[in-house]
Amino acid sequence: MPGVEPRRIPIETAVTVLVILTVLAGTVTMAVLRPEVTPNVWDYTMPPVACAAAVFRRRFPISALLLAGAAAGFYYPMARLDGWILLAVLLTLFTAADLGHLAAAATITVAGLLAVTLGEVNSPIRHLDDSQFLLLGGWVFATLAMGGMSRNRRAYLAEAGRRLAEAERTREEEARRRAAEERLRIARELHDTLGHNISMINVQAGAALHRIKDRPGQAETALATIKEASKEALRELRATLGVLRQVDEDSPTGPAPSLARIRELADRIGLSVRIEILGEPRALPAEVDHAAVRIIQEALTNVTRHSGAGAAEVVIRYGDADLTLRIDDHGPGAWPRSETGFGIIGMRERATALGGSLEAGDRHTGGFRVSARLPLRGIS
Repeated sequence: MPGVEPRRIPIETAVTVLVILTVLAGTVTMAVLRPEVTPNVWDYTMPPVACAAAVFRRRFPISALLLAGAAAGFYYPMARLDGWILLAVLLTLFTAADLGHLAAAATITVAGLLAVTLGEVNSPIRHLDDSQFLLLGGWVFATLAMGGMSRNRRAYLAEAGRRLAEAERTREEEARRRAAEERLRIARELHDTLGHNISMINVQAGAALHRIKDRPGQAETALATIKEASKEALRELRATLGVLRQVDEDSPTGPAPSLARIRELADRIGLSVRIEILGEPRALPAEVDHAAVRIIQEALTNVTRHSGAGAAEVVIRYGDADLTLRIDDHGPGAWPRSETGFGIIGMRERATALGGSLEAGDRHTGGFRVSARLPLRGIS
């Protein structure tokens, strides 16, 4: 029928049918070619028995091999037409080895060849000459070897397929993990940079509105700070979007965030920030330097948002093995304590990603404190 795909006959079934037809046709062919020979009961009974063994060889491989071997053992000495029943024996032998019964198939094969040898030695009539016996042994052992090779090849292909699927699954999991890490990193960057600058703009805009009539000079300073903060926010946003688009365009140029420029950052916050540096300042690993700046930036931003303080203190200590940060405020306000907030969580993630730690909480003397430790990873 048009549009209906024809059913395909499995190779296994096709081989079985071909062997059965060949064995049965052999009896008819030999009877036609040798009209002077009168067939006996063995000529008519043993080929169907061997064919039945071929049919059930996959369900009962060893039993089918024994049955086919027994049929051949009775057929060749007793029958008169000398047909092609050996094909059914070879097929059952191959199947037994292919299904993993190699030792049993080899044992039956050796026993069968010994039986043929003893039969030839004790028989007054020689049914097989030396060349025919060697040819028979070669066919049998070659069939046994091919069955074992077929099983090994199938096992190899299955293992290769399993490893390929495992590798593909691992690659997909790694890609998902990296994508999740990158999304988290971008979310932190956007939160820290844009959140900081927008908060600064909000604070300075409020200050400008209150001062524009009474103290226009201070309002002008607040507006200048707003302009600088908005410019910085746009630069950070364009840089982040450039990474997301993965374009080859030149990124907006500008100095990267660094502790060397921490006073510039503090001046733009809109707070009175006292910075104390302990130890000898030195070049830091880029990831440590970047994380330290973002932690200080986020902590100061939260001071302007939540504490109500007009001043903050930042202490940076350069140790032999780590960099420690402390940001204090003395405001009456309280920072959000919810773990669903992104500020403290983001700062803690930055610290722990470098093998460090971060603590945030109320001070006993009032206000709020953020303390962070960032390992320097062998920097001397």
